[in-house]
Amino acid sequence: MHSDLIGKIEKARHYANEPERIQLEEVRATFHGSNGDHVLSLQESQWTCNCSFFKTWGTCAHVMAMQKILDPMLTIEARQPDMAVEWNGSDTVTI
Repeated sequence: MHSDLIGKIEKARHYANEPERIQLEEVRATFHGSNGDHVLSLQESQWTCNCSFFKTWGTCAHVMAMQKILDPMLTIEARQPDMAVEWNGSDTVTI
C-alpha cells in the first residue's frame, strides 16, 4: 500500500475518534420506526419529521434518537428539543 494512503487512513481513524470536529448543517434520513418508515431532516438547526407526533409536538422519538446519536456533531440549537419537555439522554424527562 502506498505510504501516502497509509497516512490518510491513520488520519481518518484519528478524526473518527473526534466527532466534535464535524458540524452537521444538513441531514436527511429515513428512520425505520416501529410503525413504519419516517423521513426526517435537519436544516438550519431545525428538525422535521413526517410522523404524526412531530406535527403536534414539534419533536418525536425519531428526532430525539437522532439528536442523541449525532450530539457531538450538532449545533447547540439542533441539540435542543423544540418543546417544553427536556430530555437529558437518560431515562429521566423534565417537564
